[in-house]
Amino acid sequence: MKRSLLPTSSPPGALLLLSSVVLLSTGCGLRRVPLDVLDKLPYEAKIELLEAENDLALAVDRLDEARAEVARARDQIRRGRDRYSAARDEVSAAADENSKEVAELAVIEADKRVEWLRAKQRLNVREEDLAEQNLTCAQARYEVSRLTAARKAKLEGSETLDPEKFEAQLKGCEEDYAALKEKAKEVGAEAETMRADWDSARAALAKKTFDARASPFVE
Repeated sequence: MKRSLLPTSSPPGALLLLSSVVLLSTGCGLRRVPLDVLDKLPYEAKIELLEAENDLALAVDRLDEARAEVARARDQIRRGRDRYSAARDEVSAAADENSKEVAELAVIEADKRVEWLRAKQRLNVREEDLAEQNLTCAQARYEVSRLTAARKAKLEGSETLDPEKFEAQLKGCEEDYAALKEKAKEVGAEAETMRADWDSARAALAKKTFDARASPFVE
């Protein structure tokens, strides 16, 4: 479930306070509209910032989810290594040739599974990088919205802030995001290849054991 930084009934003044906390905790180095200017925003202008604030909240959620996925995958890799170790023990303990063949296929399947999980984790890390960059861009976009609102209201101090510099900041962030996304595609392709290899090993094991092992219905 996506969370909002503010309940719908929160006053606009709380919006500025909470968004400032988010901005201070991440995205260091961004050009920002000074708080002493924003404090003078009229009620109507603060309401107009709600959409940009919601986009920022969604970006925070996306980063949280990406980090959680990295943590989940780390646990899956640990369990995959345990499974691989158990399969190797099964080869040594095989009592007949058929059992040994099954155990050897289980070793291959477990090994391919770990390879895929590691490739998937590399993709997860890329997705985390993307989520972090997306949050930075959401912050930059929010600052553009805040400056636009301040200048529209003709607030004292807003005339000294150059909109072009804020727009350039956002453009640079979006370009960096696009570059990261291209790199993530390459890692994603590698993960797909590893997944296909694992699927083949799993199918071989399932065929040998008449779907008793490595079947999608058993996994």
